[in-house]
Amino acid sequence: MFVLELTYTAPVERVDALLRDHVAWLDAQYAAGVFIASGRKDPRDGGVILAVGDDRARIEKIAAADPFVVHAVCAYRITEFIATKTSPELASYKQRLPR
Repeated sequence: MFVLELTYTAPVERVDALLRDHVAWLDAQYAAGVFIASGRKDPRDGGVILAVGDDRARIEKIAAADPFVVHAVCAYRITEFIATKTSPELASYKQRLPR
């Protein structure tokens, strides 16, 4: 599983101008089963996305296609973690530690 942290690198007005395209990109990743949660940070200086998958390179490629990245209004920090404990609602995403 991955935590994708977005930090805006441009004024929020430039971010807002790309918001519709960013949301369409998010929707495509939800439909593909990659993203399971997302939202703005508070204060509004970026956002956070929870993504599922085992292939970091694939997640990095997906992040690079975000219109916010394409138009240079945000930077990503991607953190991989092993979700060994989940709520019952997220049980299908539970992972085992590698041996």
